[in-house]
Amino acid sequence: MRYFFFAYLLSIVLVVGFAGFRGDKFTHTPIEIFNDMDQQAKVKAQGSNAFFANGVGSRKPVTGTIPMGLKIPDGTAASGSFAVYGFSHGGDYYNTGRIGDFWGDGFPEQVTVDAAFLRLGRERYDINCTPCHGKAGNGLGITSHYGMANIANFSTPAFTNPQAPDYRSNGNIFDTITHGRGQMGPYGANIPVKERWAIIAWVRTMEISRTAPLSEPSIKDAWTALAPPSTAAAAPATTPAAVPAAPAAAQ
Repeated sequence: MRYFFFAYLLSIVLVVGFAGFRGDKFTHTPIEIFNDMDQQAKVKAQGSNAFFANGVGSRKPVTGTIPMGLKIPDGTAASGSFAVYGFSHGGDYYNTGRIGDFWGDGFPEQVTVDAAFLRLGRERYDINCTPCHGKAGNGLGITSHYGMANIANFSTPAFTNPQAPDYRSNGNIFDTITHGRGQMGPYGANIPVKERWAIIAWVRTMEISRTAPLSEPSIKDAWTALAPPSTAAAAPATTPAAVPAAPAAAQ
């Protein structure tokens, strides 16, 4: 037992002895039992670093980038025109989907809904939306086969009937793309503003195409305009199951 007390006393003396050095000043790194990350291999702000030619540790921002926490510059003020390929900035309908305290409907004046705009919308929809919502917007994308449930179906009254109590207007859909909703994550950082509106135009096109007969010349012409160049000359006799036809003007 006496050896136990002797070892215990010796341990206390050693701990107190080492800890006592922590209060003194040294010209070299002091003895540290637990460093608590006091010494880190990093370059502090305004510190020197021999790795760079000028010996300065701080680096200038990469050209064209904006530091986090600063306001994104207003493209309209800088160039006198709309920043159609920018990300959301500003409080107007084009950037928020809102008109005052209400969701807006229709398309903002900054975009023109034509064949080229719909082609852009179809392309971006295929890239960003098809995995969940499906090629035809019926909510049967590939993720539905792997446990993802309750995916929005764009053929339901909530999207096709403006009189439905839960109708999703264009502004509401824009906000959902930007900020997410339910199990859908936000895509505002991935999809520029103009492309969000283009996706909405394509969603509306898919809705209309389910009841738009290709026997009408205007509908057939719209399909021909949207078809790839290699197949533009031959419009299908019936509405395709995967890629729906588009009306001449999806307003």
